Amino acid sequence: MIQFIFAGLTAGAIYALVALGFGVVHNTMGIVNFTQVDFVSLGGMVLYSALFALGLPMPAALVAGVAGVALIALAVEALGIRPSRSQSHLVLIFLTIGLSIILRGGMKLIWGKTSMAVPPLSGEDPVKLLGATILPQTLWIMALTALAIVGLVFFFRKTPMGLAMRGVAANEAAAAAVGLKVWRVKAMSFALAGALGGLAGCLVTPITTLAYDVGVLLGLKGFAAAILGGFGSFPGAILGGLLLGLLESLGAAYISSAYKDVIAFVVLLLVLFIRPKGLLGSAG
Repeated sequence: MIQFIFAGLTAGAIYALVALGFGVVHNTMGIVNFTQVDFVSLGGMVLYSALFALGLPMPAALVAGVAGVALIALAVEALGIRPSRSQSHLVLIFLTIGLSIILRGGMKLIWGKTSMAVPPLSGEDPVKLLGATILPQTLWIMALTALAIVGLVFFFRKTPMGLAMRGVAANEAAAAAVGLKVWRVKAMSFALAGALGGLAGCLVTPITTLAYDVGVLLGLKGFAAAILGGFGSFPGAILGGLLLGLLESLGAAYISSAYKDVIAFVVLLLVLFIRPKGLLGSAG
């Protein structure tokens, strides 16, 4: 049981990071950003290049992976979203789907279609914890996810840009009226979402296959986690991610591993039927 719980928390931490990225852009722009799934793939790809093409040590490569995806996300917003003359959320959502396809094609051209592998952050010798055998990468995933969550709390409560994002999320017109550069806030929300997706990709890559489309399934599960917790709710994204990861792991253990990937979307449908706003979403 403990072994499966740790496996569920590991997957849940990744889903939570992706769900937080969805929430950041949704709160500032009011859209579902489907390029988020590709930010996960890009995190692993940039990490791979930083390690093997640039020869950076793992800590520096990890920072390069997260920062590199944040910069790519800035470019996606500046070149793909901002020039759009439409203010329709539906049009912008379809635009992110198109940009997602372009990003995936670009990754296929640059890194190819062959699966690759990245070493773990620190060794592969398992650790015994509460009777379970845990890989060091699992501990890194949970620790860095917790650190990212603490950093987000500090960012949104204490930094000028974080407060500006909260202001734009609350009332975009009022934020513009008091002098906030809304376009800059929206661009930074994309960069932050890219950093979160890139971190998820860097952390999950050593325990999964690295390919140009690896983020699609992980990203869709992160989207399901965001809806499960309450779309746009940061505590909901964390709760939804962890709960979804645990449901997957325990379902694979006690029902069948064949249904592991199905569980996320069955849960998504049930939540949409019973509580469309999610577990921590507004009832109104």
